[in-house]
Amino acid sequence: MTDQEEEDLKMALRLSMQQHESPEPKRSKSKENSGAEGEAQPPEESPEMKNRLMQRELMAAAAEKRMASAKSAALKSVEGTKDVKIPKDVKSKGAEDRGEGKGASLEKGEGKSGVLGMELSLVEANKLFLMIFGEGVSKDVLTQWCNQGVRFSSDPETSMGLVQHEGGPCGVLAAIQAYVLKYLVFLPEERSAVVPNSVSDVPKTRVSKNESVAADIFSALSEEKKSRALVRSMSEILFLCGRNEKAAIASLNILDGNFVDNTNGSDDEVIAKALGGLSVESGSDLQKALRISTCTSRSIAHQKLKAQLPVFRSRMGALLFLISALLSRGLDTVQDDRDDPSQPLVTAPFGHASQEIVNLLLSGSAVANVFDGNMDLGGGMFVKGISTSVEVGFLTLLESLNYCKVGQHLKCPGWPIWVVGSESHYTVLFALDTKVQEENELENRETQIRRAFDAQDQSGGGGFISVEGFHQVVKEMNVNLPREKVEHLCSTGFIVWSEFWQALLDLDKSLGGVKDSTGRMGEKVFDLYHFNGIAKSIVNGNQASSNNEIPIQRPRLTKLRVSVPPKWTPEEFMAGCSGKNESRSVDNSAQVSKPQPAQHAPLVDCIRTRWPRAVCNWEGNAPSIV
Repeated sequence: MTDQEEEDLKMALRLSMQQHESPEPKRSKSKENSGAEGEAQPPEESPEMKNRLMQRELMAAAAEKRMASAKSAALKSVEGTKDVKIPKDVKSKGAEDRGEGKGASLEKGEGKSGVLGMELSLVEANKLFLMIFGEGVSKDVLTQWCNQGVRFSSDPETSMGLVQHEGGPCGVLAAIQAYVLKYLVFLPEERSAVVPNSVSDVPKTRVSKNESVAADIFSALSEEKKSRALVRSMSEILFLCGRNEKAAIASLNILDGNFVDNTNGSDDEVIAKALGGLSVESGSDLQKALRISTCTSRSIAHQKLKAQLPVFRSRMGALLFLISALLSRGLDTVQDDRDDPSQPLVTAPFGHASQEIVNLLLSGSAVANVFDGNMDLGGGMFVKGISTSVEVGFLTLLESLNYCKVGQHLKCPGWPIWVVGSESHYTVLFALDTKVQEENELENRETQIRRAFDAQDQSGGGGFISVEGFHQVVKEMNVNLPREKVEHLCSTGFIVWSEFWQALLDLDKSLGGVKDSTGRMGEKVFDLYHFNGIAKSIVNGNQASSNNEIPIQRPRLTKLRVSVPPKWTPEEFMAGCSGKNESRSVDNSAQVSKPQPAQHAPLVDCIRTRWPRAVCNWEGNAPSIV
């Protein structure tokens, strides 16, 4: 604030004090009514009135100067004001409605911006850098994370997908991609024009498989529609991390603000040039480069993210979004979420995104595990899993290798979209029809019993529980097993899921089991789509070409036909678990169309963790999860 502005405000304050010492006894008439026909003209203004008018003029002049100064600053920095801090009591509803104390004039002239911009302190920046990369991080890892933008594929066949050129940030891109698909597939443009106040405002609309939906995804999409889906996705993730109260948006204070409100290609060139000499090798580098805006309003966050899309498309985009999510959650809270906060979030030596990063973006908590709830290890120690339902889920090849157990929260998300994890990469699996997640009566019963069983499983996903836990499951699920069966299951001191499930298949539904008197539960047949964002050289859809055509870099999208066999009889179930499901009775097989010869790839093993015994088919090369 300039000296002149301070003098103006001091003068206004003195006049205001004079007003309170000698208040005007009577209010004057409104401007509209003053001088109306038939009314006497008001008397000459009193000294108090003159003082008050002067006070208003001085305050208005000071406000205009501050607004002009702020507008000038906005043209020089994308993030607006610098080092502005707002007391908590200012964040009342009345203050928000008046646009007070929130840098309102910096956000496209909006009066209710809910945005404040600031630099991180050096302490915070160092803490952030060490949390992400740790000590002794290699330059190769830093290069990977500082050269990956959040950018859509330019290839028409994969235009709905975010393209990845560098290894490492795939966990961030895959999570954003999953939410983008939510808005492109299940919340099309005509139903998403209004930004919801909360995630709960978004209806869980069933979208049946049809040609129009497929055309929206697989043909070239308009930049406007993709940008809208991306903005809404990023906003939802950040508010999820911020407990639906706030969203921190990280940007760069080294950029010229002239690209704001410009969405043409020149913005990318301007930003790329500005980032030419930027390197991030320490917390000090982050502190110098970052500018953080905190939004408490979803509509303002939406506007802010839309204006910042050129920044997120830049080579720093993926890292900036990760930083935004971490700051939205709060650095101390992130560390509390984790089982081992001493380890960096980006894993050494190859710089892959950890499970904690993926879980943060999917569930809002940076926990390290994928099972439901917490696991008590005894002695007051426990490890944390996913505690709430999620919008998009997670499947992993590691579960098929018995390294972990994905809980029902991630396995059965609100929408049929899953981030798929392998040992070194994250991709996305999705369906166009929500019915792929629907369960019939017996499947629903199985899910309930399995959830109760997993709640008692203290083996880290090993698939067995104690005798005490078994009796608790039987009681909760109203299962009436014969005494001799209970004694047999408990004879070894622990109960394995496969043996328990076998007993339930033998037990009639009226006794709490899942025995199907018809002997058939019906086969499921549906389509899934797998998207791998890694860009590979393609020439006219082929991996190689003898012509001199220039190959394009594009991701890969694969359609899979999935057939889930029915759970015929206990014998068939056990045979299926052993991979010996070729023999079926003639009567039962007549109910199922003959499938194509099964094809196998590691992705199929991931799919089978969600749909056991699923048979998959596809055209062309096998889908890759690496």
